[in-house]
Amino acid sequence: MNNTLKLKGKFQTKGAQAPGAPALPVGAVVKSEDLEGKIEQLESVEAYWGRQDVPILPLVQVHYHRVVPKSKRLQCLLSEGRKTPNNSIVGAAFEKSAAQGRQCHVITYSVSLEAIRTAISNLKKALSVLDSLGGEIDDKSLQTLTRDGLTGRNKHVGISKTTFANVIRDVHSVARFDVKSRDDLDSYRPLVTIYGSDRSAEQTVSLLQELGINITSASLLDDTTISMTPDQYTVLCEKAPYLVSMSLPDLSQYELPDGEISPDPYELSIPDPGNEPLVGVIDTRFDTGIYFSDWVEYHDEIDSQLGVDPGDYIHGTEVTSLIVDGPHLNPALDDGCGRFRVRHFAVAKQGKNSSFAIISAIRRIVTANPDITVWNLSLGSDSEIPQNTISPEAAVLDELQNRYGVIFIVAGTNKLSTEDVNKPKRIGAPADSINALVVNASSAIQEPASYTREGPVLQFFRKPDVSCFGGDRRDKMAVCGPNGVVLNTGTSFAAPWITRKMAYLIHVMNLSRETAKALLIDSASGWDAMSSNSMKLGYGVVPRRIEDILETSNNEIRFILEGQVDAFETYNYRIPVPLVEGKYPYMARATLCYFPKCDKNQGVDYTDTELDLHFGRIGKKGIKSLDNNVQGDVFARTYEGDARRLYRKWDNVKHVSDTEKSRFVPRKSFDLPYWGFKLRKVERFDRPLDEDGNPGPSAGDGMRFGIVVTLRGMDRRNHFEEFKHNCQLQEEPWIVEEIDMNLNVELYNEADIEIDFDDE
Repeated sequence: MNNTLKLKGKFQTKGAQAPGAPALPVGAVVKSEDLEGKIEQLESVEAYWGRQDVPILPLVQVHYHRVVPKSKRLQCLLSEGRKTPNNSIVGAAFEKSAAQGRQCHVITYSVSLEAIRTAISNLKKALSVLDSLGGEIDDKSLQTLTRDGLTGRNKHVGISKTTFANVIRDVHSVARFDVKSRDDLDSYRPLVTIYGSDRSAEQTVSLLQELGINITSASLLDDTTISMTPDQYTVLCEKAPYLVSMSLPDLSQYELPDGEISPDPYELSIPDPGNEPLVGVIDTRFDTGIYFSDWVEYHDEIDSQLGVDPGDYIHGTEVTSLIVDGPHLNPALDDGCGRFRVRHFAVAKQGKNSSFAIISAIRRIVTANPDITVWNLSLGSDSEIPQNTISPEAAVLDELQNRYGVIFIVAGTNKLSTEDVNKPKRIGAPADSINALVVNASSAIQEPASYTREGPVLQFFRKPDVSCFGGDRRDKMAVCGPNGVVLNTGTSFAAPWITRKMAYLIHVMNLSRETAKALLIDSASGWDAMSSNSMKLGYGVVPRRIEDILETSNNEIRFILEGQVDAFETYNYRIPVPLVEGKYPYMARATLCYFPKCDKNQGVDYTDTELDLHFGRIGKKGIKSLDNNVQGDVFARTYEGDARRLYRKWDNVKHVSDTEKSRFVPRKSFDLPYWGFKLRKVERFDRPLDEDGNPGPSAGDGMRFGIVVTLRGMDRRNHFEEFKHNCQLQEEPWIVEEIDMNLNVELYNEADIEIDFDDE
């Protein structure tokens, strides 16, 4: 078996090129009637907001013709001085175009009335120019105009050639402008988020009180999410329907199935805890009389007024039993990770719970326990996640993971026992957390369990991430609760096994959370093509044994690259993969993971930073990517919808892979005998400007990443030592660290030994 390698070396960086002149797609035409329609729509929007007596900036919904990248969103219309329209976005959703039958963006902008009036003025000036040009302009004519400028009387219309070109480009991208109406709203659900990402909690309370809604700060989950009564929600919809970004259920039913009494005898004993890694568990209550209680530090965070029921202790105790002593309870599932200490926090009772209370408790707990990196969360709502908005629970988890450098392992939620197992059901909160590692349950034969729910999240993000054995009708696992050892099933009991592996990789193997997450996903994916069950199993079923994640067969090489991004491009083109007779006899795959800042107010455009992964052989023109990724190439044109579908643009997990074939042809080497990687960083928003107009840091600056690469030699030879040797012989040599499990375990154990110094 070969160990995993960690390569440490210098990464090069490169800034982004300045954007070119505004242009239309090849063959596109914009006509005078297109501008006239937009003028009429914006005048209606202006009139609507002129009648409103509410102390907020007007909200304008912009319906685009397709899913649009940042470069195809408004660049001129609705701008305000140096503030671009992109930095005025407060929400985004998808809709199905009735005319074209395809998915399209609906983006909400928060701008001043003056910005709307300026947009109308620019449209009218552009219309005057367009009328003088014959009432239409195509891509070639616009290119000529931006090169030569306006001529004749058009010079005196009061619009520059750049503004004119941007107006034409904006009009081509936009289907229509309007304002959100009451008809667009969902029925009452108590957790309500209103538009306005830069609004403080005090401003939210003041705004709602001016509308006649008596809200106090105690009703706020965050600056823009409020717990409302039906009467309060009705008033909001009547007086200001445009304010409602989303509404979600608050009472979540956590079905905690009863287990079957185990027929097998168990010796319920355990040694005293030592320096084992510490894991956080957030769940229902914990039974302190259990045999492994010395391994658990217990904190009850449930409001005492809610009382105590015996059933409250079952689920939480059973989940923690697997993290502490899972291999003892299930010898056939032994993962080789040993035992773990647990700090257990009770936030939920059996049955219905308030999401508002649980979210508030989770934020408080994680903030107060900075020594815990890995958290297990096996609670989940029976309600399906919404399609266009993230759940409040997931938004809080993503915020905490980005801010504090922690990772949540979240159960993918189960169908209720009364539901049809053959009817698809979307996963429930908080399994829509993008930064978390979401785990679904598989059967003993690695198929989705009968109770499995499915993704995607926000109609795009692949969730769950991975799967693990969680038991099913015939094959169940042993867990220990207040009533002793029972046999049970569920995603709740699949997640702890992945939590154990994550804690082992981070605390014992000393890997970053980014790399640990990438390793688990990479090991689950294997070499098979993505199955039809990918929305239930994620990237696949994680191997049971930890050595199958950290070690590879003799004909494989696995290595890790870690770093952080501060520039537009971060790359290294000098990975010396061994050649055999001038060719590369390898299948290859690469997995990238990172933890971006997220913004719940952005709806389907939830992640703030995109890292575009290119990995493959090096030629004269750069990288020949495994997945033929051409995003950003000079002469390539990729529609945003295609980029999301083909290259997972905006997803924080990128996985590219060859697939097993009956006949494999070795790859040729190009002009340079190297492989390489490149990350391109794209920000959702423009850099904020300070008082002097200087750009500040972007959301993704300094963000860490982990890449796991696996090469499989189809010539069945072991190239491991040759690869290590090649790395060390480079002009700028790689520092090669071999991840030896036995050595790392020894180092971990020795790190906690107390040393007594002799006073003499």
